Amino acid sequence: MPELRSLVFREAAPEEGLGHKMEARARKLEIGGVAAEDLAARYGSPLYVYDEDVIRARARALRDAFPARRFDIRYAAKANTNLAVMRALREEGMLADATSPGEVLAGLKAGWGPDQILFTGTSVTDEEMRWVVGKGVMVNADSLGQLERYGRIAPGTRVSVRINPDVGAGHHDHVITGGPHSKFGIYFDRLEEARTIAARHKLRIVGLHQHIGSGVLDADVFCEAIDVLLKAALDMPGLEFVDFGGGIGVPYRPDEKPIDIAALGRKAVERLDAFARAYGSPVRGMIEPGRYLVAESGTLLVTVNTIKTTPAHTFACVDSGFNHLVRHAMYGSYHPIANASRTEGPRKEYVVAGNLCESGDVFSSDREIVDISVGDVLAIGNAGAYGFAMSSNYNMRPRPAEVMVRGGEARLVGERETYAQLLRETPGEDGQGRG
Repeated sequence: MPELRSLVFREAAPEEGLGHKMEARARKLEIGGVAAEDLAARYGSPLYVYDEDVIRARARALRDAFPARRFDIRYAAKANTNLAVMRALREEGMLADATSPGEVLAGLKAGWGPDQILFTGTSVTDEEMRWVVGKGVMVNADSLGQLERYGRIAPGTRVSVRINPDVGAGHHDHVITGGPHSKFGIYFDRLEEARTIAARHKLRIVGLHQHIGSGVLDADVFCEAIDVLLKAALDMPGLEFVDFGGGIGVPYRPDEKPIDIAALGRKAVERLDAFARAYGSPVRGMIEPGRYLVAESGTLLVTVNTIKTTPAHTFACVDSGFNHLVRHAMYGSYHPIANASRTEGPRKEYVVAGNLCESGDVFSSDREIVDISVGDVLAIGNAGAYGFAMSSNYNMRPRPAEVMVRGGEARLVGERETYAQLLRETPGEDGQGRG
């Protein structure tokens, strides 16, 4: 079957971000062998759709690049906590990285053991650490203060620490997690203080971790941060692993090129092997990608209910908004958009706009799309990461259902939220609900 990107997305360059299982057949868009219009009719619109084959293919590509003899791969659960997505990645040999007790709970429910999850929170409370420790999950301390508090809570235990390597990168300022302007990690030149705190509480620092940002497409930038981490690790005795973090990007815009994941893996392995020789111990490497594993698998299907024009734009108004996919409104992010109801025909510029009472509620700027009519289903691609996971109930609108497709079959993996769930009340002191 010809790929979707050669049939539908004819903007400036081939789209790499929609997943190789999207195809156009009989002028209709299919995802994983199922017509997008049929999915919207069966499960309702708006609708998140995940292609399981794409998720598994990305996991296998990473495993090929980062061999199991040297590396563990942890899925950054914050990208997408749908349990079906997490279970597919667990089956492919991925471990889990969690940023909250909720993500720890999701990881356990998805089938990972406590020893297969690493908890990397920020601004963490004592209650959260006690809960995580009680579950048998290792804590990755984000600050000197947290390490001190952890030592009082769990003296004599194993712990990991996150450093700020003074290197940051990403597709937007808000996703850069390294460097002097970032809130994350212990600055790399203060590790002696971390060792002092650990000694005071008889903690064993067994892991050193970093994360420089999100959406990184330059392997050299990633390797620059690896070099900083490994240099710092030489002065940390007793390490069992070094965690290079995540942030491996996928191309969203037509002019973006995918990262050479095989080359990145080779460079990482070479650096890790050289470090192990200098360190005198076979320390394991880790990476913790999220977006790379799931972004390209996901599509948000929306239905057009209004076409309106102004002297500046033609708006295709749909039944969803940034409450379901906030990335364009928050980061100015580009998502490929196709008319799933007809993949061929005249093309016209549209702004795809949402149904929220907000001027910034749009999914695109002017975008050339196959001519749109009211009732058409549009497919917003590369929505598998930080899509549903960042959704909200703004304007009191329920979240959409989620569906997994594979081999021409679809199954519901997340029920559509109801108004009854949104209107739940919490009893007050007087016994009356407060809403």
